[in-house]
Amino acid sequence: MIPLSYAQSRLWFLYRFSGPSANYNISAVLRLRGRLDRTALAAAVGDVVRRHDSLRTLIVEDPSGTPFQQVLPAAEVVVDVPSTAGGRPGQADVVTDTTEYPFDLATDLPVRAALVRRAPDEHLLALAIHHIAADGGSIAPFTRDLATAYAARLAGDAPDWPPLPVGYVDYTLWQRELLGDESDEESVLARQVDYWRQELDGLPQPLRLPLDRPRPAVAAYRGDVVDFTIGPELFSGVEELARRRGVTVSMVLQGALAVLLHRMGGGDDLAIGSPIAGRTDEALADMVGFFVNSWVLRLQLSRDPSFDDLLHQVREKALGAYEHQDAPFERLVELLNPDRSLAYHPFFQVMFAWQNYHRLDFALPGIHVTAEPVPAKGAKFDLFFNFAPDATEQGINGVIEYATDLFDRTTVEQLGARLRGVLRQVVRDPGRPVRSVDVYLPGERDRLLTACNATAAALPDPSVPAAFRRRSAATPDAVAVRSGRRSLTYQRLDELSDTLARNLVRRGVGGESLVGVALPRSVELVVVLLAVLKAGGAYLPLDLEYPEERVAFMLRDAAPKLVITGGQGDTLPGTVPTVSVEELHEESDAVLPVGISAGGLAYVMYTSG
Repeated sequence: MIPLSYAQSRLWFLYRFSGPSANYNISAVLRLRGRLDRTALAAAVGDVVRRHDSLRTLIVEDPSGTPFQQVLPAAEVVVDVPSTAGGRPGQADVVTDTTEYPFDLATDLPVRAALVRRAPDEHLLALAIHHIAADGGSIAPFTRDLATAYAARLAGDAPDWPPLPVGYVDYTLWQRELLGDESDEESVLARQVDYWRQELDGLPQPLRLPLDRPRPAVAAYRGDVVDFTIGPELFSGVEELARRRGVTVSMVLQGALAVLLHRMGGGDDLAIGSPIAGRTDEALADMVGFFVNSWVLRLQLSRDPSFDDLLHQVREKALGAYEHQDAPFERLVELLNPDRSLAYHPFFQVMFAWQNYHRLDFALPGIHVTAEPVPAKGAKFDLFFNFAPDATEQGINGVIEYATDLFDRTTVEQLGARLRGVLRQVVRDPGRPVRSVDVYLPGERDRLLTACNATAAALPDPSVPAAFRRRSAATPDAVAVRSGRRSLTYQRLDELSDTLARNLVRRGVGGESLVGVALPRSVELVVVLLAVLKAGGAYLPLDLEYPEERVAFMLRDAAPKLVITGGQGDTLPGTVPTVSVEELHEESDAVLPVGISAGGLAYVMYTSG
């Protein structure tokens, strides 16, 4: 039995965990204009599947549950390419059913194709290959072989191509033999795992991102994409900066992305994942199969680096990763055993890819071929920045794939705009500190500092008497204060405190005059305090159970104009005038102004300190 490659093992685990889905389909829809021989094209698809053993491999389990590769003999493989003719109704369903087909890896060939005839000289070819059988680098050999096979079938022949030097099964066995066992300290795998163990030790998880919604306990892998472009002028600046600093365009873009994540709250210690082709031998160049590996770019921004410093760090980390690229990411996860969660991808949640491999134009004899966009339905990561040079290599075209459980489309569109802004700034001045890079969109800083921070507002009189009067006018009959069996409504409390306030004013209490209040907790205490404030004064609470020396000190230090007591029996040290609450109520209710502004002083309090 042939074991799975390490890359296949990771996908198999995800497949077994979540069941069949289209999350890991590599899908394409090609518009074919011209006189198409549908029979020849269907035969050509079958030829390609029979040529590459990964496309005719089932993943099955032995009785113990261990998966292995079961390669079907080429002579036994029959590939059905259904063709739907006629008008437009139902065509979208055929395309969608093909590109989003949930492969059963134990029973289905990992490739599916269908033709839709839109007109006599126009067809759609829908293709889907499960990622366990192919990767991005497989597209060129697949389309090249398909064109060769179609040309041969048009001529009535089978394709006469040279045999592939190795098959995917050979690669799987070679990979395990090359890497060795991690328990052998001298093995390639052991040395590379040790490098990554040191590199990733203590990496904070997950990366802090500007999410629109809380992260769910289990990732649903639902996703969408937004387009991303960089024009020729900015791209030229990126290329020039890369040339001057001895780095690649990819490194400049990764550095700019790190700055964006850092400035958006990602922290000083962050990780970005990147794919690496994994085709380290020329014998693998023309094969369809799953070779791609992932590596982690971990960057430290805690010492206020400049962008030049960060670029140097990116370069050194990337070179170290390339030297240790053979260690399969899936195996690293198993051996390093980070804190695992069903909510996010291990080690990194943001992926960056620079698809700079040579893109061959797919051409069929007599047919003009164009690619149709295939809407993304899944997201493998929180964010996936997937970029490539445009057709003229004068700019950048790409997409940002995002998890719809976490982000709104607008947020991701803004992230793309912010990334362009970061690139403009670091290309113009690569020596600037990362902390000074602006991630604001046009007008955003002004909105935050001015509009959102505007404090000018019409406010009502903030004094206690004014607030009380508004409350009394709104609810005059509601109970305002209660002590034991006695209570006062807002209206009655307003009337009583007005009376006392007038009498206090007659006794000389005015703006910021200090009035001592030596009353126990009671309804009368509230009436008196409110009256003092209405008169414009400030109150000094006095507790007659305090030691006489302390009360004497408070009276000397504060020097109140008078002290209001509870009755004739209350005595105070010193010569400060006193008046009881009863006396204030009995005094003539002279018509005097009430509610003089207290100028900000409401009370004086002596603490135990």
